[in-house]
Parts: sequence; structure tokens; C-alpha cells
Amino acid sequence: MRFLLSRRWALFAVTVVVLAYGCYLLGQWQFHRLHDREATNAQTRTNLAASAAPVADVLAPGRASRPQDEWRRVVATGTYLADRSVVIRYQTRNGASGVDVVTPLRTEAGPSVIVDRGWMSTENVGGDKVHTPAPPPGRVRVVGWVRADATGDATAVVDGSARAISSVQIARSLGASATGPVYRGFVDAEHESPAARTRLVPVELPDLGNGPHFFYGLQWWFFGLLAVFGFFYLAYDERRKATGARPGRGEPRTPEHRTPQHVGPQTASPGRTPEPSQGAKHASVDRQHHSADEARSG
Repeated sequence: MRFLLSRRWALFAVTVVVLAYGCYLLGQWQFHRLHDREATNAQTRTNLAASAAPVADVLAPGRASRPQDEWRRVVATGTYLADRSVVIRYQTRNGASGVDVVTPLRTEAGPSVIVDRGWMSTENVGGDKVHTPAPPPGRVRVVGWVRADATGDATAVVDGSARAISSVQIARSLGASATGPVYRGFVDAEHESPAARTRLVPVELPDLGNGPHFFYGLQWWFFGLLAVFGFFYLAYDERRKATGARPGRGEPRTPEHRTPQHVGPQTASPGRTPEPSQGAKHASVDRQHHSADEARSG
């Protein structure tokens, strides 16, 4: 196993250790995301099943909505500011283009709440003016779900439209004189009473699945084990090749076995008379036989 102490194998081993540890951390990260997703889904299920609470008990002006109140059902009663609607562009439903219509509702308690009244199909052309259906007139009771404000450049309101909903940005664009104090966060309307003449498509409820985090975590751990297994397999293969190159016991320490060379006719050793061949004996006997026959015949 001396080859494992070489610089090349040492660097290889360090690389495998770092790779395996990185895969372990990535797997742990995916499992942490899974646990967070499970906790969030459990809270969401509880909020969706709860009865509606007054909006003032959940939201407040000047305070951001709390994460545990996401998808909490609330009820608000007041009057829509029909001429202050904001269009949220580039919203899709089942592959169809459209917009969300957001209208402030001035509650009977005083502050206004931003209500996403629903979705409508449009061509979704950015610069075109969208004609939105009017909200119900007079006193309206709205039941919906609490949502947290979006952040970033997409929330900027320009010419009465934005790409994401932020109560802060919408209140700023409409002016405090029009809306008064505004609850932070907004409400996705479930239904309005009385209903509007032209109804909008209600918001889609959240996906409560756990996502692919569990399988992603297993995959990262599998990659780490695969790296370790590959290292030991290569080390075993290297050792096998090194051992197979050495000669065994009792074998000549030559790289190749020499093929025996052809041996020519043997020469007689000094002082030893070579034994005559069988053919010579037969020739002598034949000569003796012919001589005797000639004597008897004479």
C-alpha cells in the first residue's frame, strides 16, 4: 500500500474527502428545507382551517404581517375605493395570461386594507390600459386570506400597475389623503358580499406538498458515498495491478520465460566410442552372408 502515500494519491484522497463532505452538507441542507417546508405546511393547514378573524386582530398599520399569519383567514367590512384600483400584470392561470385586480378597502375601523379581488384574463400587454370590472358598491364584507408583502423592484407602481403586490408601495402611489392609514400586508379575497356584477377568478390556494427535498437529499448523500466507493475501488485496482506485476515464489525473476532453443546433433564425449547405428549393423551382416554363400558354392 505504499502507493497510497504518494503525492498523487494523497491529493486524490483529500479531493474525495472534500467532495464527500460537501455532498453530506448539501444533503443536510435539503433535509433542513424539507423540515421547514413541513412546518410551514402544518401552519398553513391550521390557518386555512381556522374560522375568520377580524382583520384588525391580525394586521396592523406600520407593522409587517407576521410569518405565522400567512394564509390566515380574516374578515373586513368597509367600502371599496373603486377609482384607486391597481393592476398586477403578468399573472397566469393554467397557462393563460391575465392580471390581478387590487383595490383598497377602507374599513369601518378607519384604516384601509389592500384587497386582491381576483384574476381576469387579458392579452397581458405591458403598456396597454386594462379595463377592470368595478367592485361592489357601498358597504362590502370581504373574507380572504392574509398574505405578506412582496419586495423588490417588481412592487413599484407605475401608471396604476405593478408586477407584485406591496401594501407599502400601493399606499405610497395612491397617497395618504386617499387611503388614510393602511394595514401592512394584503388580503387575497375568497368572496365578497354582496358580489360584484362581474366576478373575478379567486386566488389559488397554496400547494401543500413537501416538494422534492427528500429525494434531493438522498441523491446528494448517494453521490458522496459513490465518491468514497470509487476511491477505494481505484485503490484496490491499483494494488492488484502492483501485486500482479511481481514474480511468485520459486519463479525466475525474469520478465519473460525463455523458450528452449533447438539442440543440434549430440557429439560424442571425449574417450567414448560412439555407438554405431542400426543401419551399419545390418550392412555388416549382409556382407558376411554373401561371403559364406560364395564359399559353399565354390
